[in-house]
Amino acid sequence: MATKRNILAPVANVETQAYWDAADAGRLLVKKCLACGEPHFYPRALCPFCFGETEWQETNGEGEIYSFSVMRRAEAPYAIAFVKLDAGPTMMSNIVDCDFDRIAIGQRVKVVFQPSNNGHKVPMFTPV
Repeated sequence: MATKRNILAPVANVETQAYWDAADAGRLLVKKCLACGEPHFYPRALCPFCFGETEWQETNGEGEIYSFSVMRRAEAPYAIAFVKLDAGPTMMSNIVDCDFDRIAIGQRVKVVFQPSNNGHKVPMFTPV
């Protein structure tokens, strides 16, 4: 297991406040386009595919690792990954609470919420 890192607090704005509020409540949201139906991440007001309006959609918080890298030269090693969510979009996040030598592409993961340095929660993933 890796040593815990200092997680920087998220900076919310009008487009992302609902996302961070949901994270604090232990829920992972993505945006879904009302016109084309495509889900996407990072949250934004307009769909990146067709510029249609969007709405929030709660996910099951699960997905699989598409790609990852382990940073071992940092004071506390950490793993970053692109996670392909079951809900559709791919998001970049950290893989936590596991042996970094056992992380694999295609591995199933689920969201966990880690406290940042100001107490707000940040979504990360751990193996299922």
